[in-house]
Amino acid sequence: MKIFEATQVRLIDAYTIEHEPVISIDLMERAAIRLAGWYVRHFHTDKKVLIFAGPGNNGGDALAMARLLAERQFRVVCHLLCFGTPSENNAINKERLKAPNLVRLVELREGDELPSIDPHDVVIDGVFGSGLSRTPAGFAAQVIQHINKHASTTVAIDIPSGLSGEDNSHKDYNCVIRANYTLTFQFPFLSFFFENNDPYVGQWRVHDIKLHPKIISDTYSRYQTLEKEGIRSMFPPRNRFSHKGTFGHALLISGCYGMMGAALLAGESCLRSGTGLVTLHVPRFGYNVIQTGFPEAMVSLDQSDILFSEPPDLTPYTAIGIGPGLGCKPNSGKGLKILLEKSTVPLVIDADGLNLLSQHPEWYELLPEGTILTPHPKEFDRLAGESENAFKRHLKQIDFAERYRVIVVLKGAFTGIATPDGQYWFNTTGNPGMATGGSGDVLTGIITGLLAQGLPPVDASCAGVFLHGLAGDMAVKGLSQEAMLAGDLITHMGAAFRELHS
Repeated sequence: MKIFEATQVRLIDAYTIEHEPVISIDLMERAAIRLAGWYVRHFHTDKKVLIFAGPGNNGGDALAMARLLAERQFRVVCHLLCFGTPSENNAINKERLKAPNLVRLVELREGDELPSIDPHDVVIDGVFGSGLSRTPAGFAAQVIQHINKHASTTVAIDIPSGLSGEDNSHKDYNCVIRANYTLTFQFPFLSFFFENNDPYVGQWRVHDIKLHPKIISDTYSRYQTLEKEGIRSMFPPRNRFSHKGTFGHALLISGCYGMMGAALLAGESCLRSGTGLVTLHVPRFGYNVIQTGFPEAMVSLDQSDILFSEPPDLTPYTAIGIGPGLGCKPNSGKGLKILLEKSTVPLVIDADGLNLLSQHPEWYELLPEGTILTPHPKEFDRLAGESENAFKRHLKQIDFAERYRVIVVLKGAFTGIATPDGQYWFNTTGNPGMATGGSGDVLTGIITGLLAQGLPPVDASCAGVFLHGLAGDMAVKGLSQEAMLAGDLITHMGAAFRELHS
């Protein structure tokens, strides 16, 4: 699914109205039907609905929703905020509400006493839509702050009032609706994917209102979400006469004294991703750990007893992953530099591999084109410098990927993948149960395994992140978010592949 800027969405709306053809008020009705349908599935008629409708088309959506809910026997009160000239569709929906007298209409102006909100009421936010770029002020800001102070449950239409669709770096969040649910149309807004906006967006859902497919296809956006169908297409059926050599040989350089578990997690997840052979390069003391804990793996021993110091002969391998549990000793840094200089196959660098790299920015130029870096936000800040918020960090991520011709997988609730050609993918699989030690090591193994099988680096990154999250979604069904371990992701890789191919 593409993610567009708010200005692009308005152009797509206009194209749909012109070419479907559908008149603007009917497109608004289409949206309102979806809003009301969602509402009746989530709330009972015993809850009063308090609608706050601004003068624009966002308020028009709210007024149309009010009429549809009233027709379904919900108790609805509409507060009409009088701080601007009503749009044509807003005025039409106001008249439609008056005709059957289904809904109580209350006009509110600056200086009026704001209405009381009972904790059991559900507030519908239709104050501002995505067209607002400035911070709300005056009467509108007072209404927003009143809702935030008193409402227990708030549902935002399209976007929480006061929030911008893209950059909110200089936003005064005291003037942004704090929604529990956000119901948007056709596409999510970019701002929904960043941590600093999450307390205001809440749970969001995209409703398809059948905007014109041609303009959606023709309109460029660097941003997309990963979807099951696209990921499935990356995995052709396996040939009957395939053998272990067909699916590649992955090398994982991982583990040091006290952190051999990371090597086991990365190695087993690599094999579970479908690669034919896995070799773990570990310190000498780790030999018995690997042979006992992961009998399917082959072992390559470092010359050091306790840490990584130098890569082995790289000839046999089709992909290499480095970093899980590696440690940050200077000798390991020297070994990483040697690897960067010698490797001729795709690389994945994670965890301490990234921390070592960040200590030597002059090595960034040594990164082979198409290398995959998988940092969490703090690791990325060490690589590229600190950012004031998640939105600014993702801009640095895009710049880093383009400048050094690498793929940067920035891990988080909506893991973002920046590619060398400027494309950006958000992942929507996964859940908070995956926030546990070792989860990143599992991802490193999966991506390395997919690379070893021959997937291009961008595809391996996208598929690896999607499957990693999908395994988490399979695991949480039987375990709960609180009880999940990183090893459970490996256990549920089979279920994730079945779901992908279903």
